[in-house]
Amino acid sequence: MKFLYSDTQDYVDPGYDFLNDRNAPKRKRYWDDRYAHEMMDPAPYDGLLVSMSAIRSAPGLKSGQSKYSLAEEQRFLRDGARQFLRFGGPRFSKSMLMGDCGAFAYANLNEPAYTPDEVVEFYVDAGFTHGCSPDHIIFECDPDNPSREAMSDNVRNRYDITQQNAKAFLDLVIREGRPFEPMGPVQGWSPESMAQAAADLEKMGYRYLAVGGLVPLKTEMIHLVLSAIRQKIRPETQLHLLGFAKADKIHEFVQYRIASFDSTSPLLRAFKDAKANYYLEAPNGGIEYFAAVRIPQAIENPRLMQAVKSGTFKAEELLKLEKRALDAIRGYDKAQVSFDSAVAVLDEYQNILTHDSQDSEGVRNRALESSRDQLHRTLAEKPWKRCKCAVCKDAGVEVIIFRSSNRNKRRGFHNLGVYFGHLRNTLRDA
Repeated sequence: MKFLYSDTQDYVDPGYDFLNDRNAPKRKRYWDDRYAHEMMDPAPYDGLLVSMSAIRSAPGLKSGQSKYSLAEEQRFLRDGARQFLRFGGPRFSKSMLMGDCGAFAYANLNEPAYTPDEVVEFYVDAGFTHGCSPDHIIFECDPDNPSREAMSDNVRNRYDITQQNAKAFLDLVIREGRPFEPMGPVQGWSPESMAQAAADLEKMGYRYLAVGGLVPLKTEMIHLVLSAIRQKIRPETQLHLLGFAKADKIHEFVQYRIASFDSTSPLLRAFKDAKANYYLEAPNGGIEYFAAVRIPQAIENPRLMQAVKSGTFKAEELLKLEKRALDAIRGYDKAQVSFDSAVAVLDEYQNILTHDSQDSEGVRNRALESSRDQLHRTLAEKPWKRCKCAVCKDAGVEVIIFRSSNRNKRRGFHNLGVYFGHLRNTLRDA
């Protein structure tokens, strides 16, 4: 089973100055920055997935959906995905490089944002090893397996469009001499409809199917879907799970002979999760989760700046408290500040961060108590000192501080590495 990371231009400045919170002198975005696979050896994934919607804008797409500028898109296609992503050479020559259309980006449209012709041309120009036909996501998934007639026109149209595009797409890829492995996307409104879609794609000639629409589904529903699909297709037909948000539970799905899946979960949790921001391999082979220590920049945090504008705090006071918090955790890391002193200073800053909460005093106090418990555990166990990955050895205590993109993404890179190791162990045991 291969783990793919879905790239959205996630890189960091290797020369970032943590003490002064600024980039390296004369640093050029992208050119001087490093992807996770450049900072870590081995790379924390088996391959990369790139969505067409992240690179190429199209009529009807949400504003800001595309992450690439026009110049970056042109260079991506001119140089090829491997060179642009710096994912080539002997080290990555056999790594999977997959393209999809990013169906979530155009989910509100009546039709996919790209035609099969455009998608095939894009995949060929970029040099992908695998590529999905343009699908149209279906959000409903009813375990009672309602009939086609019971579904809305919108759902039926999305199902038909996905299947029709898949046929046209495969014909084009065969005509081009199969320059990449075509992947048939599976969409449906129920386990049975998705199984039938998979069987029909297999009859068309697809050898690799990509199961879509999984992001909002609960674990139990995903089991029903994959079980139904596996019963309907040949054992040798490969399955990919698109946008698999339940990455921590992948061990439950080994039984369905999953060939690959993509997820951004380990990196996103570094700065979007309330508690599990930092991963660490547990002694029993699982993953331990720790809360990062939140010390946002006082004069850049919207909540704190609003407090300054309202007169609740003075900017000078916040800057002093911010510096005390940073000094406290750095001093604690070097055994120059005691545990109790560090907790007291950091807890004071945390109280300020929640001062304007609209919750009741009781709810706010419980939230602060929970935050304090998480802080105690993180500081007591010092997980950043237990990790030997390249990111943690280079950044040290900075990796556990929830503050600015360069720290948070580094922590995300670290999480990818821990998760990848956990996955390898899981597959070995299975």
